[in-house]
Amino acid sequence: MGNPLPAQPGWSQHLLDVLPAQGQWSDGAYLWLSGNTNRLVELDDGVLEFGATPTEKHQAIVRYFHSLLRAFLGREGITFFAPLRLRLRSGRFREPDVLALRSRHDPRRGPEYWTGADLVMEVVSPDDPQRDWVTKRADYAAAGIPEYWIVDPQQERVCVLTLDGADYREHGEFGRGTLARSAAWPLEVPVSDLFAAED
Repeated sequence: MGNPLPAQPGWSQHLLDVLPAQGQWSDGAYLWLSGNTNRLVELDDGVLEFGATPTEKHQAIVRYFHSLLRAFLGREGITFFAPLRLRLRSGRFREPDVLALRSRHDPRRGPEYWTGADLVMEVVSPDDPQRDWVTKRADYAAAGIPEYWIVDPQQERVCVLTLDGADYREHGEFGRGTLARSAAWPLEVPVSDLFAAED
């Protein structure tokens, strides 16, 4: 398969021609690419995966959740939103919509990418819901991420998953009019407010 990248400002066709083909991207090549493009891109065993451009609603949900999480963690913890690379293992990088660590001094926090998180959140994309509900669920569980929040605007529900051995179990599913609750932290998110988030 040829190179999947569209031309970027300032990039020559020659540069595009010498980049690795799909299936042949190394961690180092991926880190170079993701540091030199404004597109959200993830790596899965040599294959580049490009996410859909977020909608305004998607971004409003991310901003609302991130703001609540940031206030909850205070100065002790740290939270960011995409794009920020999370290395799950060699050959696999994701860019969760929101990710957090209990301690801002956690050694998994790095300048180029993190090597773990205590909580990740994804807003389900309507073009490929299985990616967040199935694929990333398996990825984050395999990487030992203790808690995974799936926020689905189409179904207006929030699913909170907690790691139980090697797999996630459902801690709770929450709809409008309820408070989505963390399994590990005293964190509560008003679901109606989350889905009503605007700019």
